[in-house]
Amino acid sequence: MAIRILIVDDHAVVRQGLKMFLKADREFEIVGEAANGEEAVRYARELKPNVVLMDLLMPVMDGITATQTIRRELPDVEVLALTSVLEHASITNAIRAGAIGYLLKDTQAADLRRAIQAAAEHQVQLSPAVAAQLVREVRVLAAPEALTGRETDVLRLIAQGKSNKDIARDLCIGEETVKSHVSNIFSKLHVTSRTQAALYARRISLVQDEE
Repeated sequence: MAIRILIVDDHAVVRQGLKMFLKADREFEIVGEAANGEEAVRYARELKPNVVLMDLLMPVMDGITATQTIRRELPDVEVLALTSVLEHASITNAIRAGAIGYLLKDTQAADLRRAIQAAAEHQVQLSPAVAAQLVREVRVLAAPEALTGRETDVLRLIAQGKSNKDIARDLCIGEETVKSHVSNIFSKLHVTSRTQAALYARRISLVQDEE
């Protein structure tokens, strides 16, 4: 089944370029496009894409607010930030809003393709420069509380891109129990998203990049 994509950017030429590239791949289906965050939210509700390619600087409603709204209302829809902005505040705000990835607009076509595929599988995907900034942020946080063995197992699977449902199946526990573990992990590590938790797991070598 093709990955359903909603393209969001206030520049028509950018939307057109993305459509031309993505339409050439049978794995992708462009289900719609939006010129601002307000349209993005409306179309996401109507079209239920798998992945939203989200610009951040837009009129009417910015991409971060739109991301937060979409992730709150449509948790199965992943948002991949695609922007020209490499600023600490933009990166952290996008991740905290729920973006599963953050790519720059100069990203190579092959890397963008892989990022969309990863997002559709609920896996974290970041530009190297973005990852470096986020890892630095994790490093300056207060020393985390020790995780229990089960919480460590859950964190490892989060870093591998597994959903709560997948984690429950792999660990033979209930999905509500997984949610409780995830909440405890966030609290102990002083993070606010699965992306930040995954970055922490990589920093302490709980998982390797190839995982």
